[in-house]
Amino acid sequence: MKIRLAGPPIIDSIVDGPGLRTTIFVQGCLRHCPGCHNPQTWDPAGGYEEDTATIKKIISEAKMQDGVTFSGGEPFLQAEPLIEVAAHVKKLGLNLWSFSGFKLEELQAGTPAQRELLRYLDVLVDGPFILAQRSLELYFKGSSNQRTLQLHDGQLVKQID
Repeated sequence: MKIRLAGPPIIDSIVDGPGLRTTIFVQGCLRHCPGCHNPQTWDPAGGYEEDTATIKKIISEAKMQDGVTFSGGEPFLQAEPLIEVAAHVKKLGLNLWSFSGFKLEELQAGTPAQRELLRYLDVLVDGPFILAQRSLELYFKGSSNQRTLQLHDGQLVKQID
């Protein structure tokens, strides 16, 4: 299956969740939040197409990783190919985080693919970036309106922060 990426997966990231992580930056976001950290990921036709098999191979070969993070762009706009990657991540026994400009409640009411992708996540950092609420003191998020949510089977377990 094909997926549109903003760039190659980043191995050994320490800023996209706890521990060493492989971060997948998908291409395409319709929110265009002022002050966005990754505006180059907005254009849905930008970046490049990659095969999910290649991404799974990269994740499998990465050593000493604690988990994988989906970032972007907006991962939930490409939920179908990410489901395939997410299933692989979980088979490897890694934890899985995703960032999204959507709120959890929107995704739970979203497309079947969006709801299925939620079922694989251990943590969702949700909500749009709001420049007026930006803080450099927050862990793994950019603005204070965003929530870090522990999930199980697509349902909220607890808010971590």
